Amino acid sequence: MARDENRGGGRRNQRDEAPEFADRLVAINRVSKTVKGGKRFGFAALVVVGDQKGRVGFGKGKAKEVPEAIRKATESAKRAMIRVPLREGRTLHHDMEGRHGAGKIVMRSAPQGTGIIAGGPMRAVFEMLGIQDVVAKSNGSQNPYNMIRATMNGLTKESSPRMVAQRRGKKVADIMASADAPKIKGEQAPVAQEG
Repeated sequence: MARDENRGGGRRNQRDEAPEFADRLVAINRVSKTVKGGKRFGFAALVVVGDQKGRVGFGKGKAKEVPEAIRKATESAKRAMIRVPLREGRTLHHDMEGRHGAGKIVMRSAPQGTGIIAGGPMRAVFEMLGIQDVVAKSNGSQNPYNMIRATMNGLTKESSPRMVAQRRGKKVADIMASADAPKIKGEQAPVAQEG
């Protein structure tokens, strides 16, 4: 009996952890298969899942009923989550582009108070990721699957100063100082030439 109680307790704890993820249904598609007796309808769902603290994933699921398709898509999304470093927990560290097929996405970090300026499927990804300020533009494909894949492709390229410093074997302060230095030199040089 004690073993069964422990197992049940373990399952209960797993259920308690699940609500930390928020999910957003992006698209639902009715698909039909023509058979001898007529048509059989099924549903395909596209879902984005995230913890709103820097982790996000997307998944798709197909089933005969809508709720089952959504459940499958949600499970698939949880298995394929990526972690994205955020600046001050609200925006991206730098501007970047993402591509998938004909889908092209441009994402830019934004000052505080800007909000999420992005269309449809991209907005869902940013909200689930926990980004509060970002400006994004989609060029090319308007297919939600390709737009989300292009967005995820761009987000995987995101790197924080800490990651760059680690890759170069330097300290974060050195990286930040060298990033600021060219701007100061560039601003002073024209002033010297004009005077």
